[in-house]
Amino acid sequence: MNYELFTDIADIDLTEALATVGPQRRKHALRYRREHDQRLSVAAFQLLQRLLTRHYGISETPVLAFEANGKPFLADHPDIFFNLSHCQEAVACVVGDVCVGIDVESLSSYDVSLLPSTMNDDEQQLILRSPDPRTSFVRLWTMKESLLKMTGAGISSDMRNILNGYDANSEAFRFHTTVYPQFVCTVCQESTIKQQHEGAVFHS
Repeated sequence: MNYELFTDIADIDLTEALATVGPQRRKHALRYRREHDQRLSVAAFQLLQRLLTRHYGISETPVLAFEANGKPFLADHPDIFFNLSHCQEAVACVVGDVCVGIDVESLSSYDVSLLPSTMNDDEQQLILRSPDPRTSFVRLWTMKESLLKMTGAGISSDMRNILNGYDANSEAFRFHTTVYPQFVCTVCQESTIKQQHEGAVFHS
């Protein structure tokens, strides 16, 4: 599993960048109205291109296809797994040989009113008792969303209980969280133990 972040969003030459990502991603990026969001979309895809070249020797522009649940995969390389994410300050990409999910979230997204609908009782207490509730909330949120993105489930109506049974020591999945000054990034990776017993989840 390999992942990378990019934060110099404002430095992107959008016209030049759009020319490097191929027609599929260019069309996707231009659906956004705000130029900043277009930059984020392009930058995330450029990370994917860079990681695929560096770790798999793939130099051609990736073409994406989609599972029935909307989860994207590489049309020409369904055995390589990836996931993209972005927030206002950063974009992130992860690639690997097992199912992976990634979520990057601004620390400014913390809102105490969200606790009852997104965190179970134990998580709420952990956050409220934390010396840094904002970071504790965003850390747990990125864990939940990276897991959902890994499985392809998307945002669930039962966000409160997503992590039940899936802690940092779970044999099914592994989480890796890094806290940055303005955002938090979590990668969720399917355990190689689970893969050996069950096989990968997403294939074309």
